[in-house]
Amino acid sequence: MIISVFLALAGLASQVAATCSRETLQKVAATYIGAQASGKPTLLRLVANASYAENDKPLDITKGVLSQPVAIDFNRSIYDTTQCATFTELTAATSEHPYVIHTRMMLTSDGRKIKKIESVVTDSGDWAFNATGHLYWTRQEKWEPIPRRQRDTRAVIQAAGDMYLDQWGNSTLPVPLGTPCARLEGGAYTGQSAPTANTCSMGAFPQPLKVANRRYIIDEELGVVDIFNGFPWLEASKPDGSVPSTNLIRVEKGLIRYIHEVTVCETPHCGR
Repeated sequence: MIISVFLALAGLASQVAATCSRETLQKVAATYIGAQASGKPTLLRLVANASYAENDKPLDITKGVLSQPVAIDFNRSIYDTTQCATFTELTAATSEHPYVIHTRMMLTSDGRKIKKIESVVTDSGDWAFNATGHLYWTRQEKWEPIPRRQRDTRAVIQAAGDMYLDQWGNSTLPVPLGTPCARLEGGAYTGQSAPTANTCSMGAFPQPLKVANRRYIIDEELGVVDIFNGFPWLEASKPDGSVPSTNLIRVEKGLIRYIHEVTVCETPHCGR
């Protein structure tokens, strides 16, 4: 009995140790946004062996997009206090070099330093890229905090995102799409002509797609999950391979409200 109690307390202590405050994560995300705007990655507090990758390729942080000043027109962040992690979407339509960037950061358990940074960096020639369109539509959307009693659990939020991606492999699988629901794919918006309808439904791909290498950031307060993944088939030059992609999904009362997808192409417009 004593051993059981000890083990239970030890497990609880480990969970508490792995949880950092929302305020801490907000400060880290704000610092990241400032670092990208100024092109100064040295503003970030990194552990000695921190890893940095762009489009699923390890890179020296001083040689990536983070070392280039980018004029950021809009940003949206989510905060995962369970994993001690953040996700940020940056829209840079008026920058000298336009971008839409999705970045996930994993922190130490106390939130003091960053262990890992992964970014999907899209620009001209990437799938449906249009930073001006992305900026316009993302500004129209409402991603306010969800009242506490109406919030979904982490499991429900992640399941909604997984069901959306799972359907790419089997179009008969159910997906919890709400009404309305809109998808922002690059700069193209499905809700443009029917803002009160469910315009997120997708037909079957030419072949079943298995979306692998999924990495999650979840924010229950905002009802959002971001899923970094490999998008198979889309790149015509490597039909049996995949390209870096990420889906930012807002869930309200168990139903998907918004989807933001950005995907990197290896050839212009993925050769399609």
